[in-house]
Parts: sequence; C-alpha cells; structure tokens
Amino acid sequence: MLHHTNSVKTALVFLALGLLTSCTASRNVQQKVIDSIVADSTLQDAHVGIAVYDPGKKEFIYQHQANKYFVPASNMKIISLYAGLKYLPEKLEGIYYRETADTIYIQPTGDPTFLHPDFSEQPVLDFLRKQDKPIAVNNGTWSSAALGRGWAWSDYGAGYMAERSVFPVYGNVIRWTQTRDSGSLRALVQQEAFIYSEPDIDWKVRFSTDTAAESFSVSRAYNDNEFFITQGKETNITREVAFLTDGLKSSLELLGNELEKEVFTTTTPVVSGTVIYSQPADSMFKRMMYRSDNFYAEQTLLMAAGKKLGVMDERKMIQYMLANDFTGFPQRPGWADGSGLSRYNLFTPRDFVWILDKLQQEYGLERMKDLFPTGGTGTLQNYYLSETPYIFAKTGTLSGVVSLSGYLYTHSGKPLIFSVLVNGNMQSAVAVRRKIEAFLNSLR
Repeated sequence: MLHHTNSVKTALVFLALGLLTSCTASRNVQQKVIDSIVADSTLQDAHVGIAVYDPGKKEFIYQHQANKYFVPASNMKIISLYAGLKYLPEKLEGIYYRETADTIYIQPTGDPTFLHPDFSEQPVLDFLRKQDKPIAVNNGTWSSAALGRGWAWSDYGAGYMAERSVFPVYGNVIRWTQTRDSGSLRALVQQEAFIYSEPDIDWKVRFSTDTAAESFSVSRAYNDNEFFITQGKETNITREVAFLTDGLKSSLELLGNELEKEVFTTTTPVVSGTVIYSQPADSMFKRMMYRSDNFYAEQTLLMAAGKKLGVMDERKMIQYMLANDFTGFPQRPGWADGSGLSRYNLFTPRDFVWILDKLQQEYGLERMKDLFPTGGTGTLQNYYLSETPYIFAKTGTLSGVVSLSGYLYTHSGKPLIFSVLVNGNMQSAVAVRRKIEAFLNSLR
C-alpha cells in the first residue's frame, strides 16, 4: 500500500513537472510574441492577429486575437489556390470548340495564360492559326464584372488590377516599353526615346509635350482605350497598363490582329464541344503565388466557377464553396474576390491556419512547398534567407495591411502552420515585415 502511494506521488510529481515545462514553453512563446510583435514600437498602434498551429499534435502553440477579423490582402490567393486545385484539371482547359461546315465556334474558359508572355508555348493559338473557317466566340458563360467588388476604382489602369474577362489575351494589359540607344547618360537624356507596345495596337495614343519628366509613364482614359504617354529619362523600362476589355470587344480585336483575320461574336452556344488544353495548372499556380499575381488569382476563381457551376460568377462560387468545401472555417469569413484587392475581404488568422492545414492534408506538404515561395524567392526575395529553406508562405500587402501565412519548419524539423495578419499599421510595410521575420525566426 505504501509502495502504491509513493508511486502515485512520483507520478504526480512528474505530471506537475510536465505541466510546468509545458506552461513555461507556452509562456516563452507568448513572451517572444509580445517582445517581437505586439508590444514592439513598430506595431504598438496597429491591430495584430497571430495563430501558430502544430499539425502533428493538432493544437495551437500560440494565439493572439486569432479569432478576430482582418483584411488579409493577397493572403486571399491561398483560398483561390485551393479553388483551383479542387476544381480545375491538372492541365488548364483553354477553350471548347465545335466545328460546322462553315464556322469554328469557340467557348472560352477564362484561361489567363492565353497569349500571356509568361508562356512561350500556346496550344490554343496554334489551333486557331490552323483554322481556315471563320471563328466565332460565345461568352454565354460569363456572369461577372470586369472589376471586383471593393476594388479601388482609381487604379483602373494599373497593371496589377487588370480587368477580368471570359477570354483574356496578353494578361489583359498592354506592355509599353521605352528604350534608347547606348551612349553616355548625358546623350541618352537628350536624345529622343523609342517607345513601343506589346502587343502592337491600333488604339489612340497621345504623347505629352513635357520633355523634362524624370520617369516614363503611361496612363489610360477611364472609359476608353486611349493611352497617354510621358517620355522619361530611363534607358530601358516597361510599364504595364490594363486595357478596357469592353466584354469581348478588345480581346477579339487583339486576337484578330494576331491571327490576321476578323474574329466574330456569336450567341450560338458550344454544346458538347472539344477541349483544347493550354498550360499545366501548377505552372500558373506557382507564378500566381510567387509574384502574387492578382490576374491569375481572379481568373482561377472564375475558371473554377465555370467548371463547377457552368457560369463564371465569383459570387456564386464563393457561396457554393462556403456552403460545401469551407464549412469548417473556424469563423465564417467575409469573402469578396480571388486576389485580395478588395478590402471587403475579412478573415481571421485561425481561418488561414485551417485552410493551410486543409491544403497540406489534401494535396501534400511537398506540393505546397513547391507552389509557395520560400526565403529568397518570389515575394520573399529579400527575407528568410537560408541555405536550407525553412519557410513557405504567402505575403499580402495593401496600404496599412501586411500579412504572411504559411508553413514553417523549426530547427528540429517540426512543421508548423502560422498566420500573422497586421492591419492599421502606419509604419512602412518593410519595417513590419522585418518584425514578422524576427518573430518567426525566434519561433523556430
């Protein structure tokens, strides 16, 4: 009996020591967070949400306002990535077509890679070039707007806010380049610059008479494809300007120029059409995540909607996924777009931990590590530098918003899932990112 009592006492002592160690570790993590993020002078006036999760133990290591809502910016591309992986085939469907005795009828899918300079091989273009018959394009599956809900309307011409469309071409932007001959800087500044566009266009172009401008700039009229160019002093520089899609009008005009033939619109649906595939989906997803490509993200969500629902409508797709795929979100989010350009998006750090865990469970951590940028690459180019990659994460940035969510390996090799969302910061995004970097490195 005495022996049994002593054994119980010994067990209780070890249990108490274990709890003490656990509590101490938890307090250490909490203190690091407070020192590195929350109480830091850089962020003391900002709103900060943090969630760190151990998927092996299925428990949170640390949470700070983890169930509060934040504007996530481009962390939304994590959600779009899931939509693309779940509903798009391994090779993107470029178009569907049906051939009659006198016409080739085309049904676009919203594929953003068509004629995009990211991809030198263009199977859809190769197919269209081989056609001798007239080509007619139907946009009957399109049920969305060119610009997303909650986007900053004043950025309508910015390359990072290209219009969404059923049949994108060239990424729905015109790339304007200013170049000069080689020579001394003094001569370069004085001589006339050579300016051209890709693709070549027949639209209105007006040049500024200002010859003293330091920077090359291109803008576009709000409701027309009229471009205004100011020559700068740069030797070689390219600016991307979103063009007005106007439904199918601009796309078919540019495609007609490429094919050297007129391409028509039609109301004839393409029923039981044959598919022409374009690019491996992961090759597009990786670019979307590495450079935080808004256009790819928006079109991914729209393509997923077209594939699953038969209509390219992001609102219907959002409603569907919230009611089916995403019923497990810890807090029901406010979800407005696929890219994170909208400030109507509201997610919690726990939401992002949940979707990141779902991604690695359903598609494997190794695949996520390939699709997400790591230190020294993509949007993490100047951060988390190491000979051995240890972080795979998606950044997010808007005015007053900095976010980072992804996967982190500790020094012992343990994988963790984390989300850090910062809103209302008045410091520079770089300063905030450095604080997040310091915290995650200490967490390792």
